[in-house]
Amino acid sequence: MNTPYQKLKQILPFLILAAMAITIVSLTIGKEIYGHREQNLVSFAVVNFSGYLFFLLMPVELAFVYYLKSGADVYLLNALAVSTAIAAQFLDYYIGRFFSFHIIDRLIGRHRYEKAKTEIRKYGNIAIFIFNLLPLSSPVILLAAGMLKHRLKEALFYSLAGLLLKYLIITIIF
Repeated sequence: MNTPYQKLKQILPFLILAAMAITIVSLTIGKEIYGHREQNLVSFAVVNFSGYLFFLLMPVELAFVYYLKSGADVYLLNALAVSTAIAAQFLDYYIGRFFSFHIIDRLIGRHRYEKAKTEIRKYGNIAIFIFNLLPLSSPVILLAAGMLKHRLKEALFYSLAGLLLKYLIITIIF
């Protein structure tokens, strides 16, 4: 039987991560939107990097579209989006490779990890590519790839290919 203390202990990591995500967005993009200031690509880089960390779920594609519509340099914005995403996913991979399963299980939940692990075992690099191409939880896939000791070069290559194509499509559409 779950006591109130146990329930709080289960939701506390989620609440802390949600507070971190809200703080990051508020201090970067939020300040620019509400202050009617010119958009700063450094704040986009911070939000995009943070959004690709497995423990923070943020709508990075929406931030990309926001900055794209604000008149930011298209080439620089795409370069920042892809480079910060790859840097964060590199970190996700190594966190998965070196941290305890129990710590990661508490942060993202067993169901999300198991689903990602199944996808990698079943589809391998294709799953990594598709999860990066679509607005799915690609950081969790890289985390699982690290935990499964999937080859880093392959994981990053297919991540890069998916991210390049995703941001190219978004740029063309918007």
